[in-house]
Amino acid sequence: MSSTQRKLPISQYISNASQLIYGGMNLGGGWKSNPITKDDEKLTQQLLETCLENGINILDLADIYTFGKAEEVVGRVLKKSPDLLDELVIQSKLGLKLTPVHPVKQYDFSAQWVSKALDDILSRLGMAKLDVLFLHRPDPLMDVKELADTLNKAYDDDKFGYLAVSNMHAGQLAYIQSNVTMPIIANQLEMSLLKADFIEDGITVNMQENCSQGFPRGTLEFCAQQNIQLQSWGSMAQGQFNDIHHDDANIAATSKLVAELAEKYQVTPNAIVLAWLMRHPANIQPVVGTLKPERIIEIAQSTKITLEREEWFKLYETRRGQELP
Repeated sequence: MSSTQRKLPISQYISNASQLIYGGMNLGGGWKSNPITKDDEKLTQQLLETCLENGINILDLADIYTFGKAEEVVGRVLKKSPDLLDELVIQSKLGLKLTPVHPVKQYDFSAQWVSKALDDILSRLGMAKLDVLFLHRPDPLMDVKELADTLNKAYDDDKFGYLAVSNMHAGQLAYIQSNVTMPIIANQLEMSLLKADFIEDGITVNMQENCSQGFPRGTLEFCAQQNIQLQSWGSMAQGQFNDIHHDDANIAATSKLVAELAEKYQVTPNAIVLAWLMRHPANIQPVVGTLKPERIIEIAQSTKITLEREEWFKLYETRRGQELP
């Protein structure tokens, strides 16, 4: 697969990056060993074009997504329609090894694996340079000097434009940043109306409950201070707020409120869930994944509404199941 060169500097793409990010974790025919079909290619092109038509220009991938097929099918589409590269910001992740491809699930930031994984990403995508390279999950056996040397060399060799991380706390970010020559520009974490520990971490300061929060303490503020963009995965909470009959009473009550707000703003419930996330001043970029073009159109409506302060707090309180402290 031949490499494709861009016509414009990557900085221009980043400055025009969309609020929403399209998550391609299920592209390429699913998490099975079946080969990529022409229908998979056709659907991928349709999804990417629908994203761009609706103001979504960031594509989120990872080398493990559908065991490499997600990147491969995108590469096939880009080869047939290279003009898409002029409009898309493509980010992908490395460092996570899955079974049964590997004997045991593991994280690997070794020089050998990072170099190989990055070259494989570029090969599957048919690109000479990746816009944004993400380190997928922190490797407990990481040799930070070895990782930094590898990343610095790849950056100097013009294999990626920007560095980012996923699922890391402030200390891990600072540790890696102090050893690499390029800035870390983003951190992707699980954040949603369902997984709202990023809010709890801030409002339960000096309370016993703060000890049980899952979100890494102080990471929200550290990222804002260091100009590190927050991206959220799991943003739509797996669609759970579409179910007013949910077994969890708090989710059921929140779903009812979401439906009321969706009617008020004339959008879908998923758009309300995303609007709640984007109402936060951290300017969070939600990653949203779907294989239905019509859902992309519905999701894009979330960027056109701004929830009122009382609505935002009411949603949070209802999901929380009790008043704020």
